[in-house]
Amino acid sequence: MSVRLGLMALLAEGESYGARLRAAFEERTGGTWPLNVGQVYTTLERLVRDGLVAQSGQADAEGRIAYRLTDAGRGELAQWWVTPVDRTSTPRDELTIKLALAVTAPGVDVHGVVQGQRTAALRHLRDLTRLKRDALDAVEGRVEGARDAEHGLAWLLVLENLVFAAEAEVRWLDHVESVLARQARTPRPARGPEPATSEHTTGERPVHWEGKIR
Repeated sequence: MSVRLGLMALLAEGESYGARLRAAFEERTGGTWPLNVGQVYTTLERLVRDGLVAQSGQADAEGRIAYRLTDAGRGELAQWWVTPVDRTSTPRDELTIKLALAVTAPGVDVHGVVQGQRTAALRHLRDLTRLKRDALDAVEGRVEGARDAEHGLAWLLVLENLVFAAEAEVRWLDHVESVLARQARTPRPARGPEPATSEHTTGERPVHWEGKIR
């Protein structure tokens, strides 16, 4: 997710300062994509430079500067809401790269790599499922206040995305193991004998000497 657009979405709800924006971002996403304060302020400075965000007055008694969304920022944010996320560019995925290299690298136990990853993925999936159950309890009314319920719903949607991704990873690892098993059962074509080569030739015909071709 674009950090700049995430911060703009939060500023659309009202002016705020960096530390509060960081806390709100992590609260909405359950801390799945943590931000540091320096990253937040660097992004805000760029947004101010681009005319999408403006500072609201002077720093307060604690030295905090509030930011607000400009009309240009609201226009860009409105366009973001209605524009589908681009999936045409393939992001680098460490697991995919790791296995693609493992199957071509000599001496690597590819099955061991797959099994270790599956164990980790299943453990992660169990943890996510437990968090999802807790989030469902919150959304179904065990928290007070509509705003808390809305934040609970946001966290639930993030968790469900992570659950689906973990399930997909497990299915893909099963597929990888199936492909490896088929590959192991497929006999490789036998290599034919190496063609004979002549050591001595004159023109286009080999020289015969003592019954041998040289």
